[in-house]
Amino acid sequence: MRSLGRFKLIRKLGGGAQAVVWLAHDPRLDREVALKVLNTEATTPDAVDEWLHEGRAVSRLNHVGIVPVYEADRFDGQAALVFELVRGGTLSRVLGEGPQPPRKAVETMVQVLDALAFAHAAGIVHRDLKPGNVLIDAQGRPRVTDFGIAARVTDQSAAQVVGTPGYISPEAARGEAPQPRMDVFAAAIMLAELMSGRRLVGEADVARSLHRTQHDDLEMPHIDNPDADDALRAIVQRGLARDPVRRWESASAMRDALMAWLHGPADAPAEGGDGPAGAAALEFLLRRMRAKADFPGLTASIERIQRLTHSDNESLAGLANEILKDVALTKKLLRLVNTAQFRHAGGGSISTVSRAVALVGFGGVRNLALSLVLLERMQDRAHAAQLKTEFLRSLMAGSLARELSGASREGEEMFLGALFQNLGRLLTEFYFAEEASQVRRLVREAQGTQAPISEATASARVLGISYEELGIAVAKRWGLPDGLTAMMRRPVGDPPDRPPEQAIERQRWLARAANEAADVILHSEPDQAKLRLKQLGERHSRALRVPADTFAGACGQAQQKLADLADAMELRIDRNSPAQRLISVTPEPNSDAELATVVMQATVVTDIQAQPREQASQQLAAGIQDITDAMVQSNDVGAVLRMILETMFRALSLKRVLFAMRDARTEQLIGRFGLGEGVETLAPQFKVPLKPAAGQAPDLFCAVCLKAVDTLISDATQPNIAQRLPPWWRDKFKAGSFLVLPLALKGAPFGLIYADREQPGAIQLDEKELSLLRTLRNQAVMAFRQSSG
Repeated sequence: MRSLGRFKLIRKLGGGAQAVVWLAHDPRLDREVALKVLNTEATTPDAVDEWLHEGRAVSRLNHVGIVPVYEADRFDGQAALVFELVRGGTLSRVLGEGPQPPRKAVETMVQVLDALAFAHAAGIVHRDLKPGNVLIDAQGRPRVTDFGIAARVTDQSAAQVVGTPGYISPEAARGEAPQPRMDVFAAAIMLAELMSGRRLVGEADVARSLHRTQHDDLEMPHIDNPDADDALRAIVQRGLARDPVRRWESASAMRDALMAWLHGPADAPAEGGDGPAGAAALEFLLRRMRAKADFPGLTASIERIQRLTHSDNESLAGLANEILKDVALTKKLLRLVNTAQFRHAGGGSISTVSRAVALVGFGGVRNLALSLVLLERMQDRAHAAQLKTEFLRSLMAGSLARELSGASREGEEMFLGALFQNLGRLLTEFYFAEEASQVRRLVREAQGTQAPISEATASARVLGISYEELGIAVAKRWGLPDGLTAMMRRPVGDPPDRPPEQAIERQRWLARAANEAADVILHSEPDQAKLRLKQLGERHSRALRVPADTFAGACGQAQQKLADLADAMELRIDRNSPAQRLISVTPEPNSDAELATVVMQATVVTDIQAQPREQASQQLAAGIQDITDAMVQSNDVGAVLRMILETMFRALSLKRVLFAMRDARTEQLIGRFGLGEGVETLAPQFKVPLKPAAGQAPDLFCAVCLKAVDTLISDATQPNIAQRLPPWWRDKFKAGSFLVLPLALKGAPFGLIYADREQPGAIQLDEKELSLLRTLRNQAVMAFRQSSG
């Protein structure tokens, strides 16, 4: 082959009976990629679909230790995955170099375990972890590849063992269902092999290798190095346990144990977070927060957004639907993605959440949504000024952390990590204002004395648990990934003299530096801030590998971008507040001084209100342009349909909108997906027969589709209308007015768009709006034509 789809094939990088990996050039983005082409003759059609499905799930894993999947699709009929090209060798080559020093081996596996923990939090188990699936990039960082993919390319009707002999866990060798402890077992073997320089299970015969794995207890080899002490041996031995119950319960647990071995007490939890007293204080604070009306809503929103971001099924539609439930959140999110900082991703004229997700990415939209949800829920009248200052300071830290990450994929994760290092303080400020004031007073009164008090110590004294431990505990309750909660723990002591080798340590130092810079800007006059920022940059320059001048410049850029960010969030602060120092916005001469402020509105819109007629037309037109741009760049029918539904949903303030498609086997139009109230359960119940039963008149939906007539029923309660509606609709949907737009190819119906509102007469359309809706319908038909060639 010379090419596959748009990709020019350069040379083979490797492969086997199942797949071949090519070095390829992607002309669309002018970059080299690794293209893994599946041998479809070696597996079943269902398994191919499953392989692509899992590839798309893995593409949402945004972690520096995971080789990202850019695309999972068919090109010229061939199923293939497009990976980032990582130049360098694999961990197999490192093993071939002989025993590694224990500390270096542990540092390597800490990074691998952190990547595993991130994937496990997203519901993905690797199941084929081995040295050949760990690449070593140009910076010497290990990066795991083939996450959850190769293990799933099997004939599901056959009882096959998934994994590689020598690294497969006993339960995987028995064909049991995947679980994270399988990856922990493989990671422990790899760590033992790195330190010993030899295979732990080296039988060449596959049957003998599997038998030994299932029936013999593996032992950590003797390492002739004083660093390989009993504590390290115990950690590895627990990971090698044949019984999964005796093994480390998660990759994060083994990672944390290794981190504690590496760093000792310096990496231990802050004061007040450990022991029975800390646990009791945490439960007491959580009970107090749950008693507040805001906290359960905040918790539910964040849990849903986090879960939907990592869902394998309709995640784009689900995430968009969750955001669209809150009009204020939707407006601010779209304002955010159209600010200058997202222009590189295609921002600037995005009018739909679906398009924002597609361009900015699941991780970016999730992080923006989480930040906005946090802000919207944390509104308080009594001490709003202090709360706004704390939130803006946290946003500054997040913006700087992202700026210092450059254009790397981890930038969005660093934004949220630096922001959430302040979660405990923010929660206390909002829910326990009196205690937060007491913490500040303790720190302030001890300044300049012989016994100054840190914020961690003061918060532990007042609350019974430190701010940090409170924030991490709540983040875990929200289901945030282990990689993020690990980043929330600030490292202690002086910055190291060289960059930490494990990714999570480097991220923690970067988040700490960003927060310290935000503190400097907030608490210093501008002329003093410049000098102090330069000094701060010099302190962290070696650990972050960022020159002091570059650090100071990044602070200025972050302030500029923070102004756009806060403006899009409608975060208003008093003009004389110290928080104004965080935003480098200079008013033009003779301009209204209000233009130089950034504002927070206290009103949260919870009900969808009717849009003014002109605004509805503008939103429909903007959506049409957005969809046109998307269709030029891609022929993803599902993405186009979701954008069409979202445009209608927002412009017409609908209760629900859904898309139904013809099922060839039953000759029915069946609901596939949609947006709005209860649509997840209602869509599959939407069934329109295209061939009425003998002797029966077609119901209203069937007649509309067969005649291909766009239909608006303004009052579905009228007797002459109600009797034509099918029982399933009268029982489940019960809308007062609805709209039906049939879709047809060559005169034959193949789908429809259904939209409704609760009250009769609620949907009113003029000629301009009807014309725009027909354009949207035609875009859906065109998307199907393009996809069918």
